[in-house]
Amino acid sequence: MRAIIGIFKLRIGVVITFTALAGLAITPGPRLTGLQLLVLTLSVLLSSASAGAFNQYYEYDSDRLMARTRQRPFATGECRPGPLWLLAILALTTLSVAAAWIALNAWSALFVFLGAFFYAIVYTVWLKRRTWLNIVFGGLAGSWAVLAGASAATPQLGAAPLALALVLFLWTPPHFWSLAIACRDDYVAAGVPMLPVVVGDRRAAGTIFHGTLLLVAASLLPLAFGLGTTYFIGAATGGAIFIRQAWRLRRDPGRQTAMRCFHASLLQLSLLLTAAIVDSQIGY
Repeated sequence: MRAIIGIFKLRIGVVITFTALAGLAITPGPRLTGLQLLVLTLSVLLSSASAGAFNQYYEYDSDRLMARTRQRPFATGECRPGPLWLLAILALTTLSVAAAWIALNAWSALFVFLGAFFYAIVYTVWLKRRTWLNIVFGGLAGSWAVLAGASAATPQLGAAPLALALVLFLWTPPHFWSLAIACRDDYVAAGVPMLPVVVGDRRAAGTIFHGTLLLVAASLLPLAFGLGTTYFIGAATGGAIFIRQAWRLRRDPGRQTAMRCFHASLLQLSLLLTAAIVDSQIGY
């Protein structure tokens, strides 16, 4: 069980699934049946899991060079990469997309597919070892999940889910670059050009701070498209926490402050998504 959770990155999958449910919640339209809601949840979770497994399959050699990842099952040899793993990953992806298409609609299935494709191929294969912009575009996986949930309610995407997708797009870089500062030596050892490796910790911390300001400003956009006081409280509270830690990181770009900023980003997203779901249900 520990190996399965590790290989399929189920913790990340749960977060991605939560974003899809938030996208669904804030989108006006017919209510999904219980079966449709289950299919949406499992489709996003399985597609994210398959992309996470492919990420570890493809990077098992560089994972061995990083203290943070050297205990992953493929890196340790607990699980051996081979064609059966690729077949299983492809089968999971196909199953998740097909289920979304059959139970929901083609648009939702497309966004489920794009979430997995951007993380597994765009980020992992094309960009991660080539450019510091890797996580900027790879982070679209969360945005596609929002749209997968929203289009499950109606294929005609409204302004509110598009604004929330923008929030997820802007959230990923400062979130991940905070972790990259804390694990900078790992990325140097693995030859991965994360932003702190390319420009140094101090300049990266400045970019994180300004990115966080932009993120928090964008997180207020859904207020113009129907979300109300509950959402504002969650977005403002989480945003203030994230800005505070990003400011501290800018002043002291060390490992401890970077990890505090990383955890603050997770708290900010959790508060924002929870508030979006609650607000859409109580209408206040």
